Amino acid sequence: MSNILDLSARTLTAHLRSGELSSVELISATYDRIEALNPTYNAIVSLRPRREVLAEAALADGARASGATAALHGLPIAVKDLSMTRGLRTTFGSPIFRDFVPETDSLMVARLRAAGAIIIGKTNTPEFGLGSHTYNPVFGPTRNALNPSLSAGGSSGGAAVAVATGMLPLADGSDYGGSLRNPAAWNGIFGFRPSQGRVPTVPAADPFFGQLGTDGPMARNVRDLALLLDVQAGYDPSAPLSLPDEAPILPRLDIPAASRRYRIGWLGDLSGHLTFEPGILEACEATLDRLSAQGCEVTHLAPDVDFEALWQAFVILRQFNLSARLETLYRDPAKRALLKPEACWEVEGFLAQSGQDLLRASMTRGAWYEKVAALFTQFDVLALPSAQVHPFAVEMHWTKSIAGYEMDSYHRWMEVVAPGTLSSCPVLNAPAGLSHGMPVGMQFIGKPRDDAGLLKFGLDHLE
Repeated sequence: MSNILDLSARTLTAHLRSGELSSVELISATYDRIEALNPTYNAIVSLRPRREVLAEAALADGARASGATAALHGLPIAVKDLSMTRGLRTTFGSPIFRDFVPETDSLMVARLRAAGAIIIGKTNTPEFGLGSHTYNPVFGPTRNALNPSLSAGGSSGGAAVAVATGMLPLADGSDYGGSLRNPAAWNGIFGFRPSQGRVPTVPAADPFFGQLGTDGPMARNVRDLALLLDVQAGYDPSAPLSLPDEAPILPRLDIPAASRRYRIGWLGDLSGHLTFEPGILEACEATLDRLSAQGCEVTHLAPDVDFEALWQAFVILRQFNLSARLETLYRDPAKRALLKPEACWEVEGFLAQSGQDLLRASMTRGAWYEKVAALFTQFDVLALPSAQVHPFAVEMHWTKSIAGYEMDSYHRWMEVVAPGTLSSCPVLNAPAGLSHGMPVGMQFIGKPRDDAGLLKFGLDHLE
């Protein structure tokens, strides 16, 4: 079977189940491609020895011959280096944890193992996932799949590049400030931020208020997103706000839907609040034109929202959430010296907050949710770009200005992702063509908890 690594994850699992392909063959081809490409892109880190993984693949083949049929049985995967992996180094991109080897898995990793996935290593991430550019002092930068001189985005940059280059058939990522959406956009693949609570985070420093970040899937097509999401998702009593179990999404995508005219609300530049590099809005509007030609109804929106207040709420809530795990490191002078400036900035912002600041930020988020819920009485999805700039030079740390407007923080240039995060709704990044020779992505925000409906829209109109 030629070019097996260019097949979808769903096709690979079918070939594995039928016996047309063995896990040993798939793992061998995977390591061959990693050895050929990873020295250029630096997407996969802490790679396990080939012989160890091949031995696991042989066991997977034997179990399959005895009737094992788990969803990801025998499929290779590398886990984002923010998730704990039992017996495999987990650094969080930080020199503080350079040699940390967990004794237990995170819940999401345990679910991958239970589904039969073979974990071959980790995918690179910025330090503690901070920033939409994947670089750290432990492993260095990950390079863009289309142009290795440019950034891969982040924080799931290693995952995005591994999938885009075919080193992995699919990958997990996580998203607070666009970390599933931005790298997917910059590398021309799909990324999906699930509804709040759909994929439980265990362990969590703060299981009640730390809900703005979530794990989710990345893939080259929508069905593969659903394949991995069905493994990641599901209620767990250790996550008190996790959503109840529901029917798997993947089988539902193939059920013929009644003919409908999707109503899309285009948020664009948020009523002039955001700045974009030339070409990005135009590429997204060309995608909207194609959707209109497919029968979708597109409406330009200018909602009555104070988007600056919404951004400031995002910053305050993010500092509050991140400090649950960063403040202890910050208060240790030896460890603080090893934190990057952006991590210290987040903690110092939290320490300067008052209870009233946090209350107002939470109320601002609540008002935005009410606005979004009202918009969904008129629209099926809301749309806006996934990034405000094109991929920049890999040597840069972050964009300091956009079209002459100075950025006041290391993540202000990614402000376009904040509305999706604060909505708690599912968000799909889909490729939206090219601008200046580089991929552009679009965010499509779905109705509250309607992950299946949003993925069905993506399958019908965005592949």
